[in-house]
Amino acid sequence: MTQTAIHASLPKGLPSSLPRPEDELPRLKKAWRTPTGLRFLTSVNNTSIGLLYIGTALLFFLLAGVLGLLMRTQLAVPENALLSASVYNQVFTMHGTVMMFLFAIPIVEALAVYLLPNMLGARDLPFPRLSAYAFWAYAIGGLAFFCTLFFGLAPDGGWFMYPPLTGKQYSPGLNADFWLLGIGFIEISAIAGAIELIVGILFTRAPGMTLARMPVYAWAMLVVAVMIVFAFPAIIAGTMLLELERAFDWPFFIAERGGDPILWQHLFWFFGHPEVYIIFLPAAGMVSTMIPTIAGTPLVGRRAIIVALVAVCFFSFALWAHHMFTAGLGVMTMSFVSAASMAVAVPTAIQVFGWIATLWRGKVVMTAPALFLAGFMFIFVLGGLTGVMVAVLPFDWQAHDTYFIVAHLHYVLVGGMVFPVFAALYYWLPLIKGQRMSERLGKWVFWLMFGGFNIAFFPMHITGLMGMPRRVYTYQAEMGWDALNMVSTVGAFVLAAGVLLFVVDAVRTLRRPEQPVGNPWNASTLEWLPSEDYATRSIPQVHSADPLWDQPGLAEQVEAGQHYLPGTVSGGRETIATSPIAGKPLYLLILPGDSWLPFIAAAGTAGFFLLLTVKMMVTAWACGIAAVVATVVWLWGSDRVPPILDAKVSDALVLPVGARGKLSHSWWATIIMLVVDATIFASLVFAYIHISMRLEVCPPPSASLPGRIWPMLSGALLVAGSALMLLGARGIGKRWLPWLVLAATACTAAGFLVDLHGYGLAGLDPRSQAWSATIAAIVAYQGFHVVVLAIAGVYLAARAWSGRLTGRSRATFDNTALMWHYTTLQGILGALAVHVVPLLME
Repeated sequence: MTQTAIHASLPKGLPSSLPRPEDELPRLKKAWRTPTGLRFLTSVNNTSIGLLYIGTALLFFLLAGVLGLLMRTQLAVPENALLSASVYNQVFTMHGTVMMFLFAIPIVEALAVYLLPNMLGARDLPFPRLSAYAFWAYAIGGLAFFCTLFFGLAPDGGWFMYPPLTGKQYSPGLNADFWLLGIGFIEISAIAGAIELIVGILFTRAPGMTLARMPVYAWAMLVVAVMIVFAFPAIIAGTMLLELERAFDWPFFIAERGGDPILWQHLFWFFGHPEVYIIFLPAAGMVSTMIPTIAGTPLVGRRAIIVALVAVCFFSFALWAHHMFTAGLGVMTMSFVSAASMAVAVPTAIQVFGWIATLWRGKVVMTAPALFLAGFMFIFVLGGLTGVMVAVLPFDWQAHDTYFIVAHLHYVLVGGMVFPVFAALYYWLPLIKGQRMSERLGKWVFWLMFGGFNIAFFPMHITGLMGMPRRVYTYQAEMGWDALNMVSTVGAFVLAAGVLLFVVDAVRTLRRPEQPVGNPWNASTLEWLPSEDYATRSIPQVHSADPLWDQPGLAEQVEAGQHYLPGTVSGGRETIATSPIAGKPLYLLILPGDSWLPFIAAAGTAGFFLLLTVKMMVTAWACGIAAVVATVVWLWGSDRVPPILDAKVSDALVLPVGARGKLSHSWWATIIMLVVDATIFASLVFAYIHISMRLEVCPPPSASLPGRIWPMLSGALLVAGSALMLLGARGIGKRWLPWLVLAATACTAAGFLVDLHGYGLAGLDPRSQAWSATIAAIVAYQGFHVVVLAIAGVYLAARAWSGRLTGRSRATFDNTALMWHYTTLQGILGALAVHVVPLLME
């Protein structure tokens, strides 16, 4: 079928009105059947992975809450000896780290993995094995990381890990290393989830679901996933630099040797402040989805709210120095960030006013989700007001590092994320077994949590203004803080009682017999269509932003198989790939099935990082090799020739099976991955520029750069390797292709070795001072890419020799070629930066 026909307007009637074959539904159920017993670990279905993800994130929430109660018990009375200073620092660090890295980010991705495919009308996300890998890496690594508390090895430098206190001189043990290596690879898992979500939202929406009709929650997750792509690489670069300093004595943050501790703050907060909105925006998307249902009317100002989501994304990247007003930055910089900190309140207020207007226009019944949403708006608005206060420079100089900031942080994060998440759990839990949680107990849960939260954290504003600093494990009685601290501790336990009651009710509800889900809230979004392991029986055709309200009988039509792809064409798992903007059907996407490989790869990855930390080198490398082998086997079978050329997905529509180049979802996933890669590289270049600008003379007297002939020769070899890959793109299926790929590999490797030789002749010593260390980090990062390309080159040659690289199965080559060209560009830009910056410093 021609692309013109595929892109024609969708029919206004039912896509499939003919009687369905008798064996169609049994074949569909067989293809999507969830494994049982121990083989459940092999499941890659978004429903299974999503539920595991949600459960694990909530477990970390409970564990972090217990740590918070320990802290509040310690601070309840003056000079308490319950926890020593050392143990308190570990508990304090783990509380913040677990809440931020192991609960807040994972829970928003977990809910998205579970909800989005059905909400978008898709059978699954486009890379289900990647979702499984991301979950298992997070779960295994996160639980092992938490267990460091029981061995006295938990990090104790605060969840922000500021140098120089976390450098080797002041933190000689392994505590900081566990944070750096553990959190580093957990963030990689979050990035993998973000790539999955971006491609899934843009390419697997139901036919007819244009961007304008897409649910606001999907918009929020798209914006958040883009923010993760640009924000998280900075913390990966920062943890990499600090671990290199600790492990190899490269002094990036040691002031006595030309380093700068403020560099860590720039990298950390370029991630850390957007993270606040990465946490808030998914919650805002859920609120924008739940409020119209609760009010029984469409969302007021829908377009303005979507624009506001994008505006918050834009402003959030201008706010990283919001946390550095006392770090000695220039007046111009601080004034700019202060203005941006206030400006971000405008798009946030647009959303709040839209929600209030929707509730005003509709008829609200105060169910448990409605109560939690009301509590969210009250608490979050208070947090926003104190946020504007700390955006004012003179006030921040007084309140910085006091308990006022602790109160503000919790009002924004707990009010802005935890209360909407609890509303979402009450709202969407019936999707699991068709059972709603108790409304009577839900009201008790809300008032205990709402009251307990405000009793716990509102007094902290006052203790902060009275001068109580953050991060202290005890205080003197004469300071006058004891009564307020006791009130905060009582409130914390009341809040914990509410959470405990919620857990009891949730367990009780999930133990009840399964029943039909239906649409208990009379919602308008597609996740409430009848659903099984295969999602909906047929993929619906959408005509509006509120399909269940505007298309009467849609649920019955979908369940009868009267829409797109009512069965399985190839005998396996499938969904329809649609165009990113208009939602027009493009091709049939065949999805991989259940497998042990993601679990093995994730366990190997977690084992490699964690065992490397405790210096168990042999076992660590064995885990690393197991992860690489599992990944190679996983990829080897993923790019196979489709069993059929075309697929009839409805009575009147035939789609091609799979796509290549820019039409392929995997091509765009590779592009997004390279954007992440480039942002890490840009962070390393920023570190080099930052250190260079601190020097009186650049290069410093003890260092020098190689002659220009070496980077020029290196760049020529890199370009030659890319040119050979461009030539290879025209030789798919030819006998000489493997040799061409190996020649490209040799050119790229030679280019790096030439560059390395030049630095060796110049006497580059990364341990001598920070300037040389930043150059070595850039060179080492390029070397990592060259090693990856060497493995990829051999892998491509093996696929070509085995006959698996053909015109219909060439995604592996196309995606690897993108990586190849990026590595060439990165090598050239890195050399230019290293050699041009000193000229600009003259």
